[in-house]
Order: sequence, then structure tokens, then C-alpha cells
Amino acid sequence: MTKENQWNSAQKIVSGEDYIQSLRGRGLNIYLFGEQVEEPVDHPMIRPSINAVAKTYDLGVSHPDLATVISPFTGERISRFLHVSMSKEDLVLQNKMQRKLGQLTGTCFQRCVGMDAFNSLYSVTYEMDEKHGTPYHTRLKQFLHKMHRGNLVVGGAMTDVKGDRSLAPHQQPDPDMFVHIVDRTEEGIYISGAKAHQTGCINSHWLLVMPTMRLMENDKDYAIIGAVPVDAKGLAYIYGRQSCDTRSMEGGEIDTGNARFGGQEAMVIFDRVFIPWEYVFMDGEYDFASMLVERFTTYHRRSYVCKSGVGDVLIGAAAAIAEYNGITKASHIKDKLVEMTHLNETVYGTGIASSYQGYETASGAYICDDMLANVCKHHVTRFPFEISRLAQDLAGGLVATLPSEKDFNHPEVGRLLKKYLKGKASVPTEDRMRMLRLIENMTLGRNAVGYLTESLHGAGSPQAQRILIGRGMQLAYKKRLARVLAGIEEIEDKEAVVNELSGYFARVFDESM
Repeated sequence: MTKENQWNSAQKIVSGEDYIQSLRGRGLNIYLFGEQVEEPVDHPMIRPSINAVAKTYDLGVSHPDLATVISPFTGERISRFLHVSMSKEDLVLQNKMQRKLGQLTGTCFQRCVGMDAFNSLYSVTYEMDEKHGTPYHTRLKQFLHKMHRGNLVVGGAMTDVKGDRSLAPHQQPDPDMFVHIVDRTEEGIYISGAKAHQTGCINSHWLLVMPTMRLMENDKDYAIIGAVPVDAKGLAYIYGRQSCDTRSMEGGEIDTGNARFGGQEAMVIFDRVFIPWEYVFMDGEYDFASMLVERFTTYHRRSYVCKSGVGDVLIGAAAAIAEYNGITKASHIKDKLVEMTHLNETVYGTGIASSYQGYETASGAYICDDMLANVCKHHVTRFPFEISRLAQDLAGGLVATLPSEKDFNHPEVGRLLKKYLKGKASVPTEDRMRMLRLIENMTLGRNAVGYLTESLHGAGSPQAQRILIGRGMQLAYKKRLARVLAGIEEIEDKEAVVNELSGYFARVFDESM
């Protein structure tokens, strides 16, 4: 962190307020609306996303058993977002924490990418060192120790801009379409390129830069994993627009729908950014890039149980607006709320089942079940859209045509709006207005970015999950089950059957026989 930062970097962040203060005075190179942002903490469009991250610390204070753990490096309590899972229980508690934070913020709280990056890197660097004799795993543990001392926020930077999708990284006319090494010295490496859709990058203290896809031998310079502070020389951030984002700059709080919390995405430009060797965790080991991506997506697709927490909020808003409209007794209203709940719990059920089916890697870290993780994320590409449709159905057309907060506050027309836009007599018109704005925010506005679009494309678009689900279908095994029950084949050698299996089915079948 820069010298101008008012937060002493030797201090440990504990509360949300500590975290907010740690972001001040860093001098980041941020662009928004064609201008540089002097202090993002005080920018009305950026601050809601900072508040959402701060909530991860406040949850640690109020619910330490859920949102914190004892660091194996420092012996002190740290955020669970910095912890490498060493048991199935660790994996499950990550999911429970994620759902709770979704409930408390109604948006993306921006720390899951870093958590899932740590967890995947822990086992990948271990196995990389085993094969190549590299020092990456030791370096990673030393870096984790540093992060734990300060209880810092670490973001993950994986998604390259990709250029021509039909060409490999080394084939691109412009090599910067994928982040790559441009120079090596005795002190470290220099990288250039860009990462897109970077969740919470400006709100992080450090970024973990990782490859985004399987690489070949000619792509060695793109096989780079390293950690950089967000204020490193050569970094620039271009803030991404979100639907209705300028409402936070109009004054008032009702029209934003969720005035306190929001998400954040930005493009990160790397212009000869230096990474010292101590923070380099892969340098040319292209043969491990696919392992990293697959393990990261296994963790991260399961982490989309956070959407069930956001879904809880939207279901509550839909139920509330039905009450305000005086229609709760209608059978079709109840049925729609049941369907919303069914879809929401299906997302949570597959995600947390993936964690319960977790298993130990060679490093000692636990990873969740890949099949169920992909099923969870594939549900997320669909179900939030249907939940949102049903919420809009229950809200009525006013969710998209409600006059502005300033009109409600007007001395003449405000009185008329409060008269004519009243629903149930016992419910203040402003309460109805606020609930409609929240539904709008989550299904059409700023937080629809995280609940809908990011649900579709985050951690891989739908076809990516279908490919991995297809790979793990175990059709040969399932056909054998059918042949046995049909009397075509008999199982004579249990051990031989178990040896045929892999992944989820191998573990479950072996334990049940």
C-alpha cells in the first residue's frame, strides 16, 4: 500500500470500518465516465460495492464461527475467505457463509473468486512442485501467511479478454489479448495484458493473476500465476457500467432499490507490471494450467450458492409486495412463491452437496465434487431468471413504470402519487414504493448484474458446465448397472467394479458396498 494510505498496513483488519479505512489514500489509477477517480471510497457509485465487502468482516465479528477461522499460520482469527479448506466441514461452512452474506447484502460481496483461487492454487502448486521440483507451494504458503497477518482482501484475476477465440494465446495478432510475461530479470518478471469482468478488483488489497484456459507448449509465456498489490505500478482500472448505476448519484435512496450494497466489475490493464519471484507461483508450467482452471471452476461453480442467499431476499420482496397489493390469499400467488423457493433451494442443495461430497487432495486441502459443482452452476444459469420473472409477475407493471422519488417528494404531485399508488390500506405508499424499487434493482437494475448476467456468464457460460457434466456422466458404469439389473451381466468381482469407477461415483459406490 502507498505511503499516503491512512491505514497502517501492519495493522490487522477486523471490522468493516477497519476495512473501509484500509482502502483510503491508495492512489489507484481508476477511470470512470472518462475521468480519473480521486478517492473511490467516497464515490457514490463505487461505495455500495465497498460496503458489500465490508459486510464480510462485520459478519466475522457477529458470527465468528461462521465467517472466521483460526489461521494455521498466525494462530489468530481471520476471514474464512482467506482459509484453505482442510475438511469437508470447511467446504460446507464456506457455502453457509456465502448464503448468509447473500441474504444480508442482496448482491455480490466480491470475495469468492479470491477464496476459490487460494484453494485451487494450494493443491496445484503442491503437485507442480512434486513433478517439477519448483518452489511454488512454499512461496504460496508464505504469501498466505502475509495475507493472514493483515486479514486482507485478495481478488482473483482469471478472465483474459481473449481476442480471436479461434486462436490460441500465442497465435493472437496482438499478444496482449492474454496476460503474458514480457520480461524476466533476476528480481522477478514483468507482465502485460488485460483481465475483464474483474469482480471487486478495486476493493481488493492484492490480486492473484492466473491463466484462463488450457495452454500448450507454445503458450509458456502465458502460463503465469502471480500476486500483485492493487496499487502496483503499471495497473489501471476501467470501471464497468451497470444498469441504473447513476441513480446513486441523483440524491435520495429509494430509487436505487438497494442504496447500501452493490457489486463491482472492472477491466484491469497490466502495463509491464512487475512481480518479484517470491510472489510467482507458476512460470511456464503450461501443463498445469488446465488443472488449475478445472480445480478453480470446481470450487467457484459450487460457490454460486451465494445466489440462493440473494434469491432469499428476492423471494421475500415478492412475498411482501403481494401482501402490500392485498393478494396473498390467491392460490396462484402461493404457488408462485412455492416455485421460487423450490428453484432457490435446488441451487443451494446441489452446491452444498458438492461440498459434502468433497475429498482430500495430495496437498491435504479438500476440494468439492466436480459433477455437483457444475450442476449447481448450470442451475444458476437458469433458475435466477425464472425466480426474477416470477418476482416481476407478483410485483405488477408498476415495477417498471414507477415515478421517481423526486416526484413523490414534490409538494403537489407527491400527494397525488401517494393517494393513487396506495395498495393495501394499512401499508404506507412509501413502503410499497421501496419494495417495488428493490425488486427492480434485483431483476432489472444494478444488482441484476450479479444476480442474472453474472449468474449466466460468471465461472464459465452454460456450455462450459455442460461439457464437464458430459465428461463426468459415467455412462459405461451406468450401462453396466442396467445390464446387471436386466440379467444380462452379473457382478462377480466387487473390486474390479470399484476400480472401473472414478470421481464421485467411485467414492459413493465404494463407501456403500
